[in-house]
Amino acid sequence: MLAAALVFAATYLVIAIGRLPGSRLDRTGAALLGASLMVASGTLTLEEAYRAIDLETLALLLGMMIVVANLRFAGFFHLANAWIARHARHPLALLAGVIVVSGGLSAFLVNDTVCLMLTPLVAEATLALRRNPVPYLLAVAMASNIGSTATITGNPQNIMIGSFSHIPYGAFAAALSPVAAAGLAAALLLLALAWRGEFFSRARLVAVMPRPRWNRGLLLESLAVALGMVAFFFLGQPPAKVAIVGGALLLLTPRVKPERVYREIDWPLLLLFAGLFVVVAGLEKAALGPEALAYAERLRLDHPPVLALVAAVLSNLVSNVPAVLVLKPFVQNLAEPRPAWLVLAMASTLAGNFTTLGSVANLIVVQRARRHGIEIGFWTYFKVGAPLTVITIAIGVLLLR
Repeated sequence: MLAAALVFAATYLVIAIGRLPGSRLDRTGAALLGASLMVASGTLTLEEAYRAIDLETLALLLGMMIVVANLRFAGFFHLANAWIARHARHPLALLAGVIVVSGGLSAFLVNDTVCLMLTPLVAEATLALRRNPVPYLLAVAMASNIGSTATITGNPQNIMIGSFSHIPYGAFAAALSPVAAAGLAAALLLLALAWRGEFFSRARLVAVMPRPRWNRGLLLESLAVALGMVAFFFLGQPPAKVAIVGGALLLLTPRVKPERVYREIDWPLLLLFAGLFVVVAGLEKAALGPEALAYAERLRLDHPPVLALVAAVLSNLVSNVPAVLVLKPFVQNLAEPRPAWLVLAMASTLAGNFTTLGSVANLIVVQRARRHGIEIGFWTYFKVGAPLTVITIAIGVLLLR
């Protein structure tokens, strides 16, 4: 028990701070090292470690990454960005367009990849239009976090929760889509109020965007597969099976070499997940006995406000994916776990808007914006992100009660 607790604590400490001080060990390396130490210490056997890895989650993530890569190569994100820039005639309309596109795409595609694609496009568009790019880039990050709440395929933690809970895709979306829609409206309002001079003016926008480059054949193929996947999700087919089959089918296209697609896949993220599955399984086996589960019952995690608060705080301490894995054994042992899974998905995702460090999507936006000479400071983000997080989680609790 002591060995498992030490390995778990050390792994999560490195994940929380991002890197082991004095070394080059990053989050992924910490998860892999922690998993190997769980086996080396005898906490888990190799067979138990293998069984701990949720292949459904990894398959779903891998399939979605392949689809997103093909959409990017086809020019889909360039076209979406250019359409917004051409049709928005006022800064507030441009902000609303960015929020709708970022949130809408993140509902079905993994939000981190949406931010990766949209951030440079939105930065270039707003600079070309001679607008302040900061609120629009915050809209990309915040809307992607909020929009990804809506479905199982929106973000990594929802993908895991979908696999653990076996909640049907349609039922999950029906419960959380209203939360996401209300959250996107709140984001629009708070961003507009925070930058009144930018959005409550008589300024008119004149599109000066260059003509986007895109591949018609690849775009049609990628959209056909993506839309087909969404249809099968709602028809009740297992999301992991649909995603991996859809992604594999796109490797058949002669328009993109598979090697280019492989380079777009976030292999370290998949390895991070595999390692964390093993680390948490080791702690669960060694330390989470009847006494620990009984203590969790006293915390009243079956009450939505309590679970939402715990999930939000933990997500900002160690990030949302590790937080979900920590809370998993407590939630799945509740008398009625299904409502709790939905609350956990909602709170762990929306908590990502609290600070720039709250989610990987935020970090992607901040880092990619810096390449364009745009600085998004901690307090600049926090003045909108903190109240937005509180408001959206409160909305989520009210709608899920």
